[in-house]
Amino acid sequence: MFFQIIDILGTIAFAISGALVAMNKRMDAFGVLIIAFVTAVGGGTLRDVMIGLEPVSWMRNMTYVYVITASAVFAVIFRKRISYLRTSLFLFDTIGIALYTVVGIETGLVAGLHPIICIALGTMTACFGGVIRDMLCNEIPVIFRKEIYATACILGGLTYFLLLQFLEERNYLFIIAGLVVITVRLLAVKFKISLPSLYKKED
Repeated sequence: MFFQIIDILGTIAFAISGALVAMNKRMDAFGVLIIAFVTAVGGGTLRDVMIGLEPVSWMRNMTYVYVITASAVFAVIFRKRISYLRTSLFLFDTIGIALYTVVGIETGLVAGLHPIICIALGTMTACFGGVIRDMLCNEIPVIFRKEIYATACILGGLTYFLLLQFLEERNYLFIIAGLVVITVRLLAVKFKISLPSLYKKED
């Protein structure tokens, strides 16, 4: 039950994130809904296809469709209040990747996969909805920039498996791993920490 709640909360966060990006690009109502949808389910769809789940999770449970639609409508109705916070998009995106990281990891564990593969699944689940969103909105995906994004998900995944040796209560693991992702991302932005760029300016 707790796992399902986390999955729904991640869906809400990413749907709102996608809707905000679409509105910033001045898309119409249909465009906002589509961007919200692909942001919310893009990573999970890739994950399910890779581990052979057919049909993918959101097709088997209409709750996701209802939640995404409601979240997009919420973002449109309250866009002025949400947009008033300059960091709203960043916060929803950060919460989304934290929640989806643990969802992807748990899905991999249920499928009986190696911990390294589970971390990779968690990272893909968290990041690739945003990749699809940014590509459709003609932006360079955040994961391909210098920002600490996927790295935060990987660190959250490593924390999950390290603590798994000491904690039997999965709910605590979900919370702690998610908080690690959020904390790493917030600190990286606040202190302008980024991965080194391979590009060097010519003299």
